[in-house]
Amino acid sequence: MKPYSKYLLTGTVVLIAVVLILFKYWDYVTNPWTRDGQVRAEVIQITPRVSGPLVALPIRDNQFVTAGDLLFAIDPRTFETSLEQARAQLGEVHDNYQALLQQVEVAKAMVEVSRSSVAQAQSYIKQLDATIVKNRAEYARQKALLPQKATSQKSVERAKANADISVEERMSALAGLDQARASLIESEANLAVARANLGAEGDANASIRTARAAVRQAELDLEFTNVRAPVDGYVTNLNLRLGSQAVANQPALALVDVNSYWIDGFFRENDIEDIRSGDRAIVTLMTYPDTPLEGRVDSLGWGIAQDDGSTGFDLLPTISPTFEWIRLAQRIPVRILLADVPPDIALRVGSTCSVLVMTGTAEKGDQRSVPPAPKALQ
Repeated sequence: MKPYSKYLLTGTVVLIAVVLILFKYWDYVTNPWTRDGQVRAEVIQITPRVSGPLVALPIRDNQFVTAGDLLFAIDPRTFETSLEQARAQLGEVHDNYQALLQQVEVAKAMVEVSRSSVAQAQSYIKQLDATIVKNRAEYARQKALLPQKATSQKSVERAKANADISVEERMSALAGLDQARASLIESEANLAVARANLGAEGDANASIRTARAAVRQAELDLEFTNVRAPVDGYVTNLNLRLGSQAVANQPALALVDVNSYWIDGFFRENDIEDIRSGDRAIVTLMTYPDTPLEGRVDSLGWGIAQDDGSTGFDLLPTISPTFEWIRLAQRIPVRILLADVPPDIALRVGSTCSVLVMTGTAEKGDQRSVPPAPKALQ
């Protein structure tokens, strides 16, 4: 019986060891897990807004820069000249505006003068009307007195002459009124033309706004000659040299935003059923196999590119052949946001990792420590 006891004891020890191993790696067996993970980050394409040769390049490839640091400078002399020209044009526009404004003021004064002339002519005509009535009455009285020998023929003729003169003066005043009215119409037309030439007054004037906009554009172009880092990050794939020609709206270099790292874990479609946003995730980088990183599921992808049906030769759809008894599971991206990353861990875009998602932990706050994935599974 002793040999059998020895075998039984050995078998028991082996069985316990297997159970412990299976229990230890229970999370890697029961929870969704993939070796197909990648480190991702926002990569900003640094694009100059103006064209010109580089005169300063204080950075080097793979250098860390903070937001606001100078990346490179473009020769500013052309843009300084453009700015001076725009400022000179603004001054000229201001001078023209003042001249046009003075013309409007002069036209306004002429309108007032013409209106005053019309008013004076109308008042004079009213005075003449009263004079005509008075002179006619005097002429009628003198004619009535003549048969009675109460007046002389000379007085009658003088009264008649006064009446005729007042009538002629009224006709002349009417002509003067017509002339004053015509002058008023002309001065009002001149005022309208002056106002049209001036446009809106003050800061609303279109010419002034256009000139100011040109100055502001020239100022911006001059500012754009200094290209600065928009975020903290690493300069990547720097191929610029001093004297190189920067081309407006053409990417010049890439900047990896260090505050935007995340993990894309590509899980088989039959493994994502129980994954929820907020589930705890354990990330094991291939670069650091002994230092697992904590994270949380942010979201699951809603679509992937399709190979079958894409346009191929002669604009016909391309269909990949498949075996009827084999159906390969597609990979769905799951976005993982990392928690605190240790300072000695350097994340690099595109590096690979293993990702374990502990389902059902979105609301439970599970904080169990999990070892890194076995190297055989990484």
